[in-house]
Amino acid sequence: MPDPFDSILYKYVYCTLSSTDDVVCVGSGLFGGGLLPGGLEWLAYVLTAVTIVAVLINAILGGVLMMIWGERRLLGRFQGRTGPNRWGPFGLLTPIADAVKTMFKEDVMPTVSDRLVFTAAPILMLFPALLIYAVLPFGAGTWLADINVALLFIIAIGGANVLAIVAAALGSGNRYAMFSAMRSVAMLISYEIPLVISLIGVLMLSGSLSLVAIVNAQTLPFFIVQPLGFFVFLVASMAELNRTPFDVAEAESEIVAGYMTDYSSMKFGLFFLSEFAATIATSGVITAVFLGGWHGFDPIPSQIWFIGKMVAVLAVIVWIRASWPRLRIDQIMNFAWKALFELTLINLVVSGILVLIWPSPSTTELWYMAGINWVVFLASIYIFGKVLGSKHDPVKAGNIQPDVTLSDSDAPALPTGGGD
Repeated sequence: MPDPFDSILYKYVYCTLSSTDDVVCVGSGLFGGGLLPGGLEWLAYVLTAVTIVAVLINAILGGVLMMIWGERRLLGRFQGRTGPNRWGPFGLLTPIADAVKTMFKEDVMPTVSDRLVFTAAPILMLFPALLIYAVLPFGAGTWLADINVALLFIIAIGGANVLAIVAAALGSGNRYAMFSAMRSVAMLISYEIPLVISLIGVLMLSGSLSLVAIVNAQTLPFFIVQPLGFFVFLVASMAELNRTPFDVAEAESEIVAGYMTDYSSMKFGLFFLSEFAATIATSGVITAVFLGGWHGFDPIPSQIWFIGKMVAVLAVIVWIRASWPRLRIDQIMNFAWKALFELTLINLVVSGILVLIWPSPSTTELWYMAGINWVVFLASIYIFGKVLGSKHDPVKAGNIQPDVTLSDSDAPALPTGGGD
């Protein structure tokens, strides 16, 4: 069982509050420690947990505000415009203005809604996103909890948002919301399967489900050793997050705002907060599992390395949003079952063979594994791109006729003469 004193956050706060004579706390607390009288170690334990959780939640809220601002600024650059620039320097206060505006909007509830379910749905959506942060290692010795099944915990918690989506649709009593919920549930379940299988290669290499152990096992970042697993996990994560091009739950031309259609004020704001908090958490998971976590070069602190890698992942997610149009639901489902699922099976077989050859690979052997996996990755992407591209091209499939270019002699004559 991991020792809580392995976390410098727990050690620093607890040793500041407690009057314990534990050798671990000697010289570790602020003001020499012992702010509470002796015999109140239990209170120090409770206050330590409350303090760390409060700091973490406020940091998440601040991170969400920064991501909203950063995404809007990046989208502005991608689309040849400025982005938010009115409130505060470089528009930094724009997310705060939006949050205040959302809080003071009228809270409307449909008369046919189930009030309890309708109100509980945004809360059910937010809690799983926050719980993921509990096991994320933000740096060397910087985590809330290091459990030996952290990756399994994240997968289980991440699947709970299906319940929130269905609750939102059922609670609102709206048929369009129900269409969106069923579409979302089908997509989430379909993409969760390749997402989970894509992690098996990482587990073979690290031999642990603990995120801390996985980070420590990356003498070579696993996105180099497992490119196919990294690709599948990134794409499946974007589908799970309902991010472009997989955001069919909010296809405005078909189902308005999806399962959030009837929500307003802070209930809608909680859905919005949940989506961005989950996106940041997912970028943290990708950083820990595939990008080497907090590993970097001295003298830059490990926490800065981790946050910098998270920001890079978020920038890629925004880049994809700016570059790709929304896919149809049939295209999304075909991609999950006819491409990603098969790619994960290929990665699983190849990774199993390589781990069988090199059970405890050195850094040199990891480079050998990376070379083989990159060849498999490029070949697989090329083959599946050719097969699926030709199969789902309506012109090549004969479903529609290609455009016919008219010659000058076939072109209709333009009308002549004046007119009003």
